[in-house]
Amino acid sequence: MIDVRGLRKTYRMGSAVVRALQDVSLRIEAGEFVAIMGPSGSGKSTLMHVLGLLDAPDAGEYRFQGRDVAGLSEDQRAVLRGRTVGFVFQQFNLLARTSALENVALPLLYAPGVPVRTPAALLSSVGLATHLAHKPNEMSGGQQQRVAIARALVNNPSILLADEPTGNLDSKSQEEIMALLAELNRAGLTVILVTHEADVARHARRVIRMRDGAVLSDERTGDAPPARTPAPTLPAGVVPRFRWRALAVHGREALRSLGANKVRSGLSMLGILIGVAAVVAMLALGTGARKAVEAQLSSLGANLLVLMPGSMKTHGVAQGAGAVTRFTETDAREIPDEIHTVTKVAPSVTGAAQLVYGNKNWRSSVIGTVPDYAPMRSLTAERGRFFNEEEVRMRARVAVLGVTPARELFGDADPLGEYIKINRINFQVVGVLKEKGAMGWRNQDDIVGIPLTTAMRRLMGKDYVDMIDVQVESASALAATEKALRAFVQRRHRLPEDDESFDVLNLAEIQSAFQATSRTLSLLLAVIAAISLFVGGIGIMNIMLVTVTERTREIGLRKALGARPQDIRAQFLTEALVISLTGGLSGLLLGVGVSLGLSRLAGWAVGISAQSVVLAFTFSVGVGVLFGFWPARKAAALNPIQALRYE
Repeated sequence: MIDVRGLRKTYRMGSAVVRALQDVSLRIEAGEFVAIMGPSGSGKSTLMHVLGLLDAPDAGEYRFQGRDVAGLSEDQRAVLRGRTVGFVFQQFNLLARTSALENVALPLLYAPGVPVRTPAALLSSVGLATHLAHKPNEMSGGQQQRVAIARALVNNPSILLADEPTGNLDSKSQEEIMALLAELNRAGLTVILVTHEADVARHARRVIRMRDGAVLSDERTGDAPPARTPAPTLPAGVVPRFRWRALAVHGREALRSLGANKVRSGLSMLGILIGVAAVVAMLALGTGARKAVEAQLSSLGANLLVLMPGSMKTHGVAQGAGAVTRFTETDAREIPDEIHTVTKVAPSVTGAAQLVYGNKNWRSSVIGTVPDYAPMRSLTAERGRFFNEEEVRMRARVAVLGVTPARELFGDADPLGEYIKINRINFQVVGVLKEKGAMGWRNQDDIVGIPLTTAMRRLMGKDYVDMIDVQVESASALAATEKALRAFVQRRHRLPEDDESFDVLNLAEIQSAFQATSRTLSLLLAVIAAISLFVGGIGIMNIMLVTVTERTREIGLRKALGARPQDIRAQFLTEALVISLTGGLSGLLLGVGVSLGLSRLAGWAVGISAQSVVLAFTFSVGVGVLFGFWPARKAAALNPIQALRYE
């Protein structure tokens, strides 16, 4: 079964070189019960590690079941070890948070498909039928070692390696454990025992003594019983693929591990929770603000140019608005005739006025304009109508109220047909406009619309209009129309090309600037939130590094039971993912709740989109993987021998 020839193993401890094995050669047949004895430093434990495929020799030949295994990779050794070798340790190495039954079943995770023995039946066979649900701290040392033996047998191994299995037991428990090992050997199991006690070695049928890394003697005290059929093994070089169903087991292990350290795990999740909640809330507020700005900007009208007086500068000093160029109604009427891409024009004048109705008064903005102003500025009447061309021509004293003056003057009453005074002049209310909302500090609903001629001749006494709104047929024609409009004004008013006495405002450019600013602010908010999520990820890494250190011996045990580096990596990545997913889901709910709360309590506009939710959740998962990878990689890279010895 085992044939080693000329094994050598050297360790470096600082500048010192330790020759743990020196030309060790021996042969162990199937069914033997062998005790390897020697003082500390004799090399017996190193030999057991090599025989158990936990380590590889520096030189020599090792044939296991007729196959050379000395040159196998770490993954190949792990697979072969998990299917053919059972380990019993001096320290028991049971998982503290799991029951006896779960401890025995642990190797099954790493060796699916091999003939196994039922964990419950194995515990019954070692006299622990009533202790299936007991945790290690609820059992004596002898009982814990029995659980360890049952765990070593669950995969029906070909060989059982016991490293000082009675070192931590009293004399009675020692005899019970040795009797159990002898019984297993009589059943045909190959047993290799490492000990320095003669009382323990006497149970074996063959005793090999070592000193300074070499075999001193090899004595047989009895014949080996017939060996049982060895467990099937994988051909050399074959490594099974990653088992996705093992993720469910890793998930349960992760929940169990995190549940054992609730406060620490909760603090780790808190960082992710706050980060995800901040991302969701910030994106919702940013999206809501952007939509609100877009809605307000769209209320200004589409494809509009605004022609208005500029200001003359003398030696760099502004001389006042409209100091040179002023516009008339005639200018407005001629623009569509001169520029064919213009579809509508609407001259207007503005001013503030005192509104009075009965014993109520309100100061509001008055706009004198023409009927085309309403569709150009997205104004619609909620009740009544807008004034018409005939009323403009007749200088009629009619008014259309915004929502604010209508509410302040009439409350819930219907203002249609009623008369109000605007600067002591009677006007009949013919309509009430739909609400548009505030735009920055300006309330777009605090307005009163009256005919242009009425405002200029009867109310304000103006001979010139304050501005002319120009609607262009399409957005693509805005730039060309703006250029043509400037040329028209310069030609009509005989102005030089570099004249600054008038301005043409492109509302599309203003909208684009607002939207770009809104996007920048949204991005800034998201970056701030992402930083908090990044800090939460660092917390996960810190906790996982501490966890790896605390569970070093457990990692060594899992590797001894057949876990490959990728299995260990998957387990710790799963734990990091559980933290990030739990924190992410909680943060998602909190972020949505905060967003809706701000919307309801503060009246802020919010926009919770599926994209932002998916982005925040995906980012939290990415943080778990990113910051969990290094601790998981560190755990996977641990040497199983050193890990098992970790204190």
